[in-house]
Amino acid sequence: MQWQLYIERNPEILGGKPVIKGTRISVELIMRKLGGGYTPDDILKAYPHITREQVAAACEYAADVISNEEAVESK
Repeated sequence: MQWQLYIERNPEILGGKPVIKGTRISVELIMRKLGGGYTPDDILKAYPHITREQVAAACEYAADVISNEEAVESK
């Protein structure tokens, strides 16, 4: 999936946090809902103006961000 089709960063929207295009629904919100036990269907019910593809794109975006992090070991 090309998350770039569904996710944008704009300094004028939520201070530049990544959001689903055309909304103020952040990737962070989607990930927190999923982490808190919501299913994709729960999210779609709560936010009926977004699509399953947009929820999946938020997950792909988050995975790409995490995959580019540098590991720092603590002692």
